[in-house]
Amino acid sequence: MEDNNSKKSLGLLDATFLVAGSMIGSGIFIVSSDMAKDLGSSGWLLFTWLLTGIITLFGALSYGELAAMFPKAGGQFVYIKEAWGKLPSFLYGWTVFTVIQTGVIAAVGVAFGKFAGVFFPVLVDKTLLEYGEVKINGANFVGVGTILILTVLNVRGIQYGKIVQAIFTSSKLIALAVLIIAGIIVGVNSGYFGENFTNMWHATSTKMNDLGEWTTTDLTSVGLMIVLSTTIINSLFSSDAWNNVTFIAGDIRNPEKNLPRSLFLGTFIVTILYILANVAYLGLLPLDGKAGAENFVYTREAVKATGIKFASSGRVGTSAAYMLFGNFANLLMAILIMISTFGCNNGLIMAGSRLFYAMSKDGLFFKKASQLNRFGVPAWAMWLQSIWAILLCFSGSYGILIKFATFGSMIFYIVTIAGLFKLRRTMPDAHRPYKAVGYPVIPFLYLVFAAIICISLTVFTFQDTIGSIILILGGIPVYFLFFKEKSITKS
Repeated sequence: MEDNNSKKSLGLLDATFLVAGSMIGSGIFIVSSDMAKDLGSSGWLLFTWLLTGIITLFGALSYGELAAMFPKAGGQFVYIKEAWGKLPSFLYGWTVFTVIQTGVIAAVGVAFGKFAGVFFPVLVDKTLLEYGEVKINGANFVGVGTILILTVLNVRGIQYGKIVQAIFTSSKLIALAVLIIAGIIVGVNSGYFGENFTNMWHATSTKMNDLGEWTTTDLTSVGLMIVLSTTIINSLFSSDAWNNVTFIAGDIRNPEKNLPRSLFLGTFIVTILYILANVAYLGLLPLDGKAGAENFVYTREAVKATGIKFASSGRVGTSAAYMLFGNFANLLMAILIMISTFGCNNGLIMAGSRLFYAMSKDGLFFKKASQLNRFGVPAWAMWLQSIWAILLCFSGSYGILIKFATFGSMIFYIVTIAGLFKLRRTMPDAHRPYKAVGYPVIPFLYLVFAAIICISLTVFTFQDTIGSIILILGGIPVYFLFFKEKSITKS
């Protein structure tokens, strides 16, 4: 793929669309509700989103140097291999395949199906399959359908994926911008800015006790730091997948320049939109509210009463839109989230297959994954990725998959950016068309922030992270049993 420059069809705008489109799924419209419960403060809520944006931008700026050094299909897999060797790079690819890429594809696909249920309630109202505590309804099958459609389109050539990405990313960026602008304009006269920004740094935590009652307690300085370092996983999930553009470097024109630029532009645009979206929420809704989702019917009084904290099913975006558009809000937000999730999955499916293609070329994945079809696409790798994602669609463990994926991503972001320091030492004379902005301070700060978050998550939410750790380490015996000898032969 990366050998014939004349066939490279993605320019800077396409690459930027891929970064932004892969980042924006459904998270921005949902997770602020849980974050508001954890923090209880408009100031700390916005600070957490700002910190997420800074961390993401620091990561993207650091990756820019590696992307320019190694503009090959596989991206982050290649960077880890060059810095740390084949076992660590295999563990990254193993984790991407088992949960990071495929788990998110599954969760995003099912999210599409759930919001399609707004128009066709039968999709979510009727349980079709049930095993244990897992219930499968039509939304799961709709999610599978979107994965199949996007895989078929992308298998027929990158031009199809490029067109889908451009249409759906531009659509959701425009729609999100309209929601933000309208929300802030209306919010200026709503009185909620004044209400929400009074005592804006008074942090509280709202949790359900053993009796099923919601209780709110003030957070001490130490408690606030702990909560900040754990609740940020919500906003980090919403901002993840920015690195996917590196997987598809082999299809980008002038990747030495366009990859670093697209990483910065995409993450910067999304960061600004995410912060402003939360400002709009705070202008349209009270931060505090009362639980009542079990009897929830959309009316202005009910939306105001539940506020951001207790927005129905956590859909704070829909509650905010209701204050703007009334009874049409549910339909409008369903359309927006369906557009958003469809475009997000297109980028994930298109990019992920290139990573497995690169792994196969190094003897670290199934041999057929290194084959290109007549359209120049690693179709076998793409179908294998989609088949595993489809199986995960029926796992019923989307929340767990998302936590595994986000924590696993953070671990390997640390490994990759630590590799930047190592490569500066071991390959001092290598050609670097772009050098990381603010090196060594910005990459070091990223490592500090990411390490604090990962340690805090491991200590305080061990049940959510141990599975991810076991999964990563589980790749070690797989490597030695099936791929070590093949990788040596390829070398």
